Amino acid sequence: MKYFSVVCFTFVCIFSFSQSDTIKISTKKNPKIYLSWGYTRAWYSKSSIHFADHSGKFNEHRGKPDNYDFTIYDATAKDRPDFDAIKDVINVTIPQFVGRVGYMFNSKWGIEMNYDHTKYVVTDGQRLHVKGEIDGVPIDKDITMGGNFLHFEHTDGANFWMMNAVRKFELYKPTKNFIASVVLKPGAGVVYPRTDVTIFGERLNNRWHAAGWIVGVESGLRIEFLQHGLFEFVGKGTFADYTNCLVLGKGNGKANHHFFAGQLTATIGYMFGF
Repeated sequence: MKYFSVVCFTFVCIFSFSQSDTIKISTKKNPKIYLSWGYTRAWYSKSSIHFADHSGKFNEHRGKPDNYDFTIYDATAKDRPDFDAIKDVINVTIPQFVGRVGYMFNSKWGIEMNYDHTKYVVTDGQRLHVKGEIDGVPIDKDITMGGNFLHFEHTDGANFWMMNAVRKFELYKPTKNFIASVVLKPGAGVVYPRTDVTIFGERLNNRWHAAGWIVGVESGLRIEFLQHGLFEFVGKGTFADYTNCLVLGKGNGKANHHFFAGQLTATIGYMFGF
């Protein structure tokens, strides 16, 4: 029940606006498909991260079977924008990029597939409390993140996939080739990270996989120009719950955590009318 209100808020947004304007899907309403691309900055709330492996499989690196179950509390994490990597076309997907594919039924309503390649890095050097068991021995003390004991990040990346409703509120339209609007996009989806973790001195950047769910709302300014051009500058608030992050490949190591995230994103795109 702790996070139920977050989910409810998103779907109340969708329901409320659907009452004010009935969606009418009609070719007479000038439907449009659009594609857009851009970059983002992200900020994260503190997160407690739980690690566990009860497989008992022998780990050659440690010289003993894997057996641990512990939590680090209130970890601070930051994004990694990597904007300096944008030097040529081959590097455009290295920074924190975003992509959008949308369909507008009419001038007010649409749907959108929304992808954010954000990066999440737990800050090394911070002192955090850890509690649980490692190799059957209780642990309840403060540790320093980084080094051989523990480093944790989603930098290939945190990867938010969301399906959003789109509601557009027109602000200014001096000509048919220039329209300024406010957009509101509530939605939900899955997180699809690739988790890079070092634990007990062993590092593995594991495979991508669906690891949990996300819900949130995006809103900001949309400008449509020169008949086909599209620019957006938006803010986004989300709650992401990573229920099943892959840790190491020797056994069945898993991690789970959740956090709130805020983003600022700029995109530019192209609209196809029909």
